[in-house]
Amino acid sequence: MIHIITTGGTIEGLDYEAEKNINQENKISIEDFFRSANVSFFYSVESVLNKDSRSITDEDRKLLVEKIKASSAEKIVLTHGTFTMEDTAKYIGKLNLKKTIVLVGSFVLGTSIDTDAPFNLGYAICSVQFLKPDVYVAMNGTIFHWKNVTKNLETNKFEQR
Repeated sequence: MIHIITTGGTIEGLDYEAEKNINQENKISIEDFFRSANVSFFYSVESVLNKDSRSITDEDRKLLVEKIKASSAEKIVLTHGTFTMEDTAKYIGKLNLKKTIVLVGSFVLGTSIDTDAPFNLGYAICSVQFLKPDVYVAMNGTIFHWKNVTKNLETNKFEQR
């Protein structure tokens, strides 16, 4: 089974720039993407945060780690906003949790017709099934190890450090 932990962000259609409200309702759920894709793998979804990643603190990261440790699943997909995704990947990666953890998000709102959310989510789901235990970021059709990832603000892509 794959345990998906959500934190909010653009992938769930939360437009923080437009609404400036960190407590707004999710406009699309991860399960909506799975329903439309007619997936056949077993998964569980747990919503832990509903925040713009720029608002995620180390206290929030501690909570995420608690949820990861408490999960019986060995494979975890963590949806996360792109602004601080690499910070959270490093925070979790340094803990050596002995699980396969893949962080994923999107640059375009999950509710937008031209969103990258379904592709990125599908890529992360595929990746988590084949990667060795560690922490990764799955974005732009590439897998990045937590020690070697950065977001390029000019190109709006993740790349190797």
